[in-house]
Amino acid sequence: MAQERSTRQRKAIMDALVGAERPMTPEELLVLAQATVPQLGIATVYRAIKDMRDGGEVVAVEVPGHATCYETAHRAHHHHFHCRGCQRVFEVEGCVHGVNGIAPAGFRVEDHEIVLKGLCAACVVP
Repeated sequence: MAQERSTRQRKAIMDALVGAERPMTPEELLVLAQATVPQLGIATVYRAIKDMRDGGEVVAVEVPGHATCYETAHRAHHHHFHCRGCQRVFEVEGCVHGVNGIAPAGFRVEDHEIVLKGLCAACVVP
């Protein structure tokens, strides 16, 4: 019974993450997953995230000054937008060309992350 419950809870958490289509904090995942498993607790969300990270199903999204978010690991290379209004993090498709050219002479870029900051469409005041 414990394994069945764990699987149901984990599925609810993954379904919430996939359905959100953006990186989510554990607290945001808890709220969404509780629609399926009302008794779900934050400790279970953290355990599930750890297991899913260890299994390569999800990755952490680190945004300076913001809580760690998580997203599914199968996504192509992309960047993120942090809304200063609602504090949500969104995916930004594509990449800036010429990133290697901005590194100092003699340096070799092996990876990069770009975080745009501002207001999302819902927070922009018309």
